[in-house]
Amino acid sequence: MVKVTVWNENRHEQKDQEVRDVYPEGIHGAIAAFLENEDFEVRTATLDEAEHGLTEEVLNSTDVLLWWGHIAHEEVQDEIVERVKQRVLDGMGLIVLHSGHFSKIFKTLMGTSCDLKWREANEKERIWIVDPSHPIVEGLGEYIELEREEMYGEHFDIPAPDELVMVSWFQGGEVFRSGCTYRRGNGKVFYFRPGHETYPTYYNVEVQKVISNAVKWAKPTNNTKPVYGNAKPLEKLDGMN
Repeated sequence: MVKVTVWNENRHEQKDQEVRDVYPEGIHGAIAAFLENEDFEVRTATLDEAEHGLTEEVLNSTDVLLWWGHIAHEEVQDEIVERVKQRVLDGMGLIVLHSGHFSKIFKTLMGTSCDLKWREANEKERIWIVDPSHPIVEGLGEYIELEREEMYGEHFDIPAPDELVMVSWFQGGEVFRSGCTYRRGNGKVFYFRPGHETYPTYYNVEVQKVISNAVKWAKPTNNTKPVYGNAKPLEKLDGMN
């Protein structure tokens, strides 16, 4: 069974009644609820827990970590960011959602500013699937349509994705690379754009399908991990005993 940890800074839910009305159990609670229906072993963690809920014990028993953050990126301790990074390099999957593009962990793994254009104007978003063969979009049609979402627009300052799975179009005219995969060390990373806190995006069954598929895609492989450092030759070399 895939072990999933859903991390959310959980600050909007404490400060904003509109967000509480949409996500009474928190964004992490809403995501965990539908993932549990997929027969994953799911737990949640939030910013204000000790070590942000991401202790070594938790991370070492996590196959895939989901990350939602927005207004408190700088409050995440660098020590915890490094801990998450090392787990990704060791093989843990990471799914970064919506405004998590500005999280310390995503910027660290990307090596760029991860900046973008944005606008909150209740716009329609049409998420076009541009790689229909990819397992993350298995079971979906040609696009996902959301009646209201926050706009993110290009240029999105990220490295060229290993795989570009989805591209969004917004009613105001912008487009955005909204489904991007990366490999970092032995781990897999997926960035998925939709999910502004005042919209019920995470109740959309197609959005849920993408995230569930992404968990299955991002889970660690069982391959033998590479050995680094000085290596003895496999064959006999002239001049060596």
